[in-house]
Amino acid sequence: MWAAGLVGVVAALAGLASAELLAGLVDRWRSPVVVVGDRVVDLVPPAVKDWAIDTFGTSDKVVLIAGTLVIIAAVALLVGVWACRGRWTAAWAGVGAFAVAGAAASLGRGSSGVVEVAPSLVAGAVTAVVLRWLATSARSAWGAGDPTAAASGTAALADDRAVSMRALQADSRRRFLGVTAGVAAASVAVGGVGRWLQRQAAVTVERLKVVLPGPVSPAPPVPAGVSVGVDGVGPFITPTPDFYRIDTALVVPQVGAEDWTLRVTGRVDRPLTLTYEQLLARPMIERAVTIACVSNEVGGDLIGTARWLGCRLDDLLAEAGVQPEADQVVGVSVDGFTAGFPTAVLDGRDALVVVGMNGEPLTAKHGFPARLVVPGLYGYVSATKWLSEIRLTRFDEFEGYWIPRGWAVEGPVLTQSRIDVPRAGDSVAAGEEAPIAGVAWSMLGAVTRVEVQVDDGEWQEARLGEAYSDTTWRQWALSWTPDAGEHTLRVRATDDAGETQTSQVTDVAPDGARGWHTIRVEAS
Repeated sequence: MWAAGLVGVVAALAGLASAELLAGLVDRWRSPVVVVGDRVVDLVPPAVKDWAIDTFGTSDKVVLIAGTLVIIAAVALLVGVWACRGRWTAAWAGVGAFAVAGAAASLGRGSSGVVEVAPSLVAGAVTAVVLRWLATSARSAWGAGDPTAAASGTAALADDRAVSMRALQADSRRRFLGVTAGVAAASVAVGGVGRWLQRQAAVTVERLKVVLPGPVSPAPPVPAGVSVGVDGVGPFITPTPDFYRIDTALVVPQVGAEDWTLRVTGRVDRPLTLTYEQLLARPMIERAVTIACVSNEVGGDLIGTARWLGCRLDDLLAEAGVQPEADQVVGVSVDGFTAGFPTAVLDGRDALVVVGMNGEPLTAKHGFPARLVVPGLYGYVSATKWLSEIRLTRFDEFEGYWIPRGWAVEGPVLTQSRIDVPRAGDSVAAGEEAPIAGVAWSMLGAVTRVEVQVDDGEWQEARLGEAYSDTTWRQWALSWTPDAGEHTLRVRATDDAGETQTSQVTDVAPDGARGWHTIRVEAS
């Protein structure tokens, strides 16, 4: 049984490795594992998607890929058993089903045409060839019959011929194991090269060559007063490596700037096409903006602040000439993802076509060569990464990716606050002064007050860090001296319109989580 299973798994490994290499050599091609995983992301119900993010956080895509590989391995094992038992019709059907599934998935969102089926079909062909080769070798090594069964016939023979047969079979088995190990090792090497090409390749080199233009309007320096000086509260500007990433791309798209263009299409008088150089030549402004994911739970960390460099979106659209009937701006990613927001949002706020983040070109993870950042809106309706097109349309003729999946058409960021210090479940010293601190945000409006409640006591107003802008979060802190025992801490924020965040708890769907961040700590 083990030999037959090994035949199927190694054959599948060889097929997938060949697909990975093709995906690394041709920019627009992707491996079957990735395209099938992408279709799972597209089709999974919103509740399952929320569960995955809650359970696995930013590792949800890694878990999905691992799960896909486990399923492939299980089916491959079964196919190997069929092949070694001579049940070739079933074996070919199993290989063909996976090749067809991969090919069909490659024609989904973001496909550039029928040629994208090539990696899946090649993977199927390679798998079939290696399966036939290894299964034949296994059947020879374990006798003409079945390597899944014990070779009991020769054991009953006591003559020299039986001894000779056993020696020959032992030698055949050694050759089978050697060949199988060699194919597996070569497959790992080929697949590794393909994966490296997909992740590194020319895109990394191109990005390193980019020299960002200086902004005609730089972001003001961040004053020291924005910090409340409490260890454990995250920095005001989130370092790029620590910035959250939530999107539908199973594998980060590798987009070369030299061949990339940005098109402005749809309900415009003068459609535009910009190369990367032409985009960089436009007047650039720099702004610090806090952006958040709609999947951010109360108290969650799917939020961050960066210094974004880009050209004004409203200037670009004015150049294209937006037609009066257009009421939606849609960002289209190179992988086919779409996100749309009202044209009315272009009300003077600093919505940007971004090329830089925290003083450097965008990383591939965060959208290189260009992305959208629109202050005040959740990313699912605005923050298109790996941007390839800006399309002017109407809400009654087009829905962005997440809207048919049950999310709200408009996604304004809700006023929220979070306790960073202490953490839930921490132990603090009873009778000693300790800080309670965190961050609060109210996009396109200032946080004017943050209050903390200890147990069921009165709400106490916290000390606020200096306000930087209406588009960034604000730190806060409060000192307290806890008595021994368990304590419940709550926080709420109020914006400059006098609206205090509600205590009513809601799910993240369809338009963001509500409620007071509440934690329990132990004082001893």
